[in-house]
Amino acid sequence: MPTKFKADGLEWSGRFADKKSKVKKYFIKQTAKSELLEYINNPNGKPKIKQKCRHELTRRGVKLIKVPQSESTQWFGGRLK
Repeated sequence: MPTKFKADGLEWSGRFADKKSKVKKYFIKQTAKSELLEYINNPNGKPKIKQKCRHELTRRGVKLIKVPQSESTQWFGGRLK
């Protein structure tokens, strides 16, 4: 099974008694590059998920450069490009 980015969720469609639920899967391959970079730079992110994000960005051909936090700019793109 492909790598998950976050837990599955339910998506509801229809109205009132005709509501149907559909399982929404969050695979890491479908996640946008900006969302992966944002998660890596988030101090509250789990290390295991951060490593999954780094592997996915490497697979996509994105070069990651680590910069110490004191030298970084105010936005997340300055720390990892």
